[in-house]
Amino acid sequence: MIEYAPLTAKQAEYIRRSKDCWLNVAEGGKRAGKNIINLIAYAMCLEVHPDKLHLVFGVSLGAAKMNVIDSNGFGLQWLFAGRCREGEYKNRDALYIQTKTGEKIIIIAGGGKKNDAARIKGNSYGTVYGTEVNECHQSFVQEVFDRTLASSFRQLFFDLNPKPPAHWFYRDVLDYQDQLLESGDNPGYNYGHFTMVGNLSIPDDRLQAALITYDKDSLWYKADILGERTAATGRIYTGFSKAANVVSRDDIKDYRFIEFSIGIDIGGTDATVATLTGMTAKYKDVVLIDGYYHRQGKDQGKEPGYTHDRYAQEIVNKVVEWSETYPAFLSCAHIFAESADKLFRQALANELRRRGIHIPVVPSYKKDGIVDRIRLTNILINQGRYKVMAHLKQWRDALENATWDEKERVAGEWVRTDDGSYPVDCLDSSEYAVQPFKRRLEV
Repeated sequence: MIEYAPLTAKQAEYIRRSKDCWLNVAEGGKRAGKNIINLIAYAMCLEVHPDKLHLVFGVSLGAAKMNVIDSNGFGLQWLFAGRCREGEYKNRDALYIQTKTGEKIIIIAGGGKKNDAARIKGNSYGTVYGTEVNECHQSFVQEVFDRTLASSFRQLFFDLNPKPPAHWFYRDVLDYQDQLLESGDNPGYNYGHFTMVGNLSIPDDRLQAALITYDKDSLWYKADILGERTAATGRIYTGFSKAANVVSRDDIKDYRFIEFSIGIDIGGTDATVATLTGMTAKYKDVVLIDGYYHRQGKDQGKEPGYTHDRYAQEIVNKVVEWSETYPAFLSCAHIFAESADKLFRQALANELRRRGIHIPVVPSYKKDGIVDRIRLTNILINQGRYKVMAHLKQWRDALENATWDEKERVAGEWVRTDDGSYPVDCLDSSEYAVQPFKRRLEV
C-alpha cells in the first residue's frame, strides 16, 4: 500500500480558501509541492463546477500534459482515475472527466509563444489551470484571463517558480492583486508561498543533507530553495550583495563627498531615471545616494504622457532637494543626461536656468560602449567601493537581477537582458553618472 505524506496546516488552508476564490496562485521554491497542492484544489473545483469546457496549459503542450495531466501520479488523470479519458475536442488535445455535475472537457494547450493565444480563442472557459505560468508568453496569459470572463464561476489556478521581481507577470498581475488585497478589496485572491521545508514527503534527514550542499548567501539558494523573486542564473553583478554593498544613512554620515554626479536616462514608455551619485575623498568610493524614478503611465496618482518639460521640472525639484541636503552640492555637481535626447537636455537646461541653478547639462558618455560601463561597475563592486543606499529599491533590484541575454551570449555577444524583467533603466542612469570619472577612480 502506498503511503502519502499529510498536508501541512498552511497547505490545507490554501486548498480550503481556493473553493471560494477566483484567482489561486501557488508560488515558491523547487520541490515545494506547489503543483500537487494546486492540483488537489483544482480537482475539487472541477468536481462541482457548473460549466462544461475548461483549460489547462503550460509553456508547451508537453509541459501541460506532464505537469497537470500526469504530474508523477498526482495529475488530473490520476485524481479522476476510472472516470476520465484522453481524446480530442475540435482538433485540440483534451481530457474528458465525469464529475458530480456532469462531463467536463479539459482543453490542453501550450502557451509559450506569442501566436499560441490564437489557439484558445473562440471559446469561453469555466476554469483554467496554468503550470509555470510566468514561463508562458504574456499575450497568451492575458488571453486566458479574457477567455474566462463569461464563466459561471470564474476560477484560475497558477503555479510558478520565482522570477526577477520586475518580471511582467508580477508587474502586470500579482503586484496589483497584492495592492488590492492589502486594501481589503480583493477577497477572491488566494496566494500561497511554499518551500521544500514544508514538503512533508521529504524526510528531515534527507532535507538537512540537501540544504547543506547550498551556499545560504547565494541567489541560487534564495531562488530555488527559499522561493524568493530573484535572478539566479546569468547574473552580471555576481559580487553585489546586501551585506557588502547596501548602506544606510548612518553608514555614510561621516563620508565627505568631493564631487556629485547625476546620471539621467530618459524613457518613452519605459522608466525615466535620475541617479544622484557621490564620490568620496580621493575617489575611493562611489555611492548611489538618491534617485528619481518614474515609469510612464504606471505610477499611481500621476497621469500618463509626461512631457520633457514635466520631467525637467520634477528632476530639478530633486536637484533643489539635494542642494539643500548637501551644502557643497552646487559647487561640485555634474549632470550627464541621455545623449540621444537633445530636446530633453535643452528642457532640463532651461529649467535649471529659470531657477537660477548653474549646473551644465552634458550628454552622457557612450563612446566606450555599454560593456565597458558594466565592467567598471563590476570592478568597483568587487573592490568593495560601490555602495547603494538602502531606500533605492529599484536600483538594488536592477543590480541583483541584471542578467546576460543568453541567446546573444551563445552567438558570441555580451548583451544585457532588456525585456522588462528588472529596472534596467536604473543601471543606465547610474552608469552615466559614474563612467566620466573612470580615470579618477583608477580602475
